[in-house]
Amino acid sequence: MQTEFHVRSQRKYEALDITAQVAAIVREANTAEGLCSVYITHATAAVVINENDDPNVCVDLLDALDRMVPEGIWRHDRVDNNGAAHIKAAILGPGETIPVRAGKLVLGTWQAIMLVDFDGPRDRRVVVTVR
Repeated sequence: MQTEFHVRSQRKYEALDITAQVAAIVREANTAEGLCSVYITHATAAVVINENDDPNVCVDLLDALDRMVPEGIWRHDRVDNNGAAHIKAAILGPGETIPVRAGKLVLGTWQAIMLVDFDGPRDRRVVVTVR
């Protein structure tokens, strides 16, 4: 089963918890055992699995990437001023694969699926495949 949904970021840099939307798709797929692929179709956003309890974890992630990849010094900035967003998204990657057991995502107690936007606010398309 493959489906998609859209998420709207509100800020230039933002980590959004999309676990509930993905879990609902897994339930609808009626797949007892398998894999769930979560993929973002954008070059300036990423999908990661990280802690969902303390919002500072995501803020720390964004801050760390901002220190590692500063704004305004990349060749691509001459095109549309988002070179750093492309680099940060490439470091984190466009997707994650999560095991499915007993029809549910196999995530740790504190894990969540996060869409990380580095070039918002934007509408983002998330593709979910369950097999």
